[in-house]
Amino acid sequence: MRRMAELKGFLPPFSPQGRTQIVPGPPWHYSGDLLTIEYRTAPGAVARWLPEPLEPAAEDPDAVACIFADWQSCSDSFEELLDPVRSQYKECFLVVRCRYRGETYSRCVAIWVDKDFALARGWHQGYPKKLGSIWITRPVAHGRAGPRLAPGGRFGASVAVHDRRIIEARFTITAPSETAGFVNAHPMLHHRVFPSIEPGAPASLRELVTMRSTDWDLGPAWTGEAELDFFPSPVEELELLAPHEIIAGYWRSVGATWTGGTRLEG
Repeated sequence: MRRMAELKGFLPPFSPQGRTQIVPGPPWHYSGDLLTIEYRTAPGAVARWLPEPLEPAAEDPDAVACIFADWQSCSDSFEELLDPVRSQYKECFLVVRCRYRGETYSRCVAIWVDKDFALARGWHQGYPKKLGSIWITRPVAHGRAGPRLAPGGRFGASVAVHDRRIIEARFTITAPSETAGFVNAHPMLHHRVFPSIEPGAPASLRELVTMRSTDWDLGPAWTGEAELDFFPSPVEELELLAPHEIIAGYWRSVGATWTGGTRLEG
């Protein structure tokens, strides 16, 4: 009797040797620069993005963080670092806070990335990732073609989806900071959902999960003045989370490792 093939891989596509997988399994290591703009949206707006059994945060429930990130990432083999097209990507994501069983969590409600491996990795974690075009001003240490990480440094950032620009941000450093904000400072709480192949049947996967990265390595934090604009789109609902009041902007370089999460329900 012919023995069936044992295909390998962490996520599809699976293959005899496993090289075709879209991304290797964790641990995943990250190093990057983050521009965070925290703001308040309309009263009650965040609650519209929280499915049961989640509730809004007890304090400042309509605070949101818009985060632009310029990442370099790799698996435990570190081989991607020598093939940088497989390790470098940019993303922008919107984070809110919520409560579950008396605990406060951070939750990503919208996110755009520019590489397929980051998209697949995020779906595994419960991030609602979509493809987009993300750009962020890079700081420089020499020359005039970029800002310094010092008071007066000016940055810009943008997101476009389906050729339409949906977010623009501007940030000017004013001073060092003790933190890089409060909205994205808790363990993440996400739903992992995969619909059934049978019409009308319950989802094949529906889990509520939490996760937090480890081995954090944080650079100096900077704060400053920020501007943030959202624009209409036929495939986004950003008007439901539009900025009403800017809290502050922050810049910080970070490093972390992600090894897995914990299933809470489902």
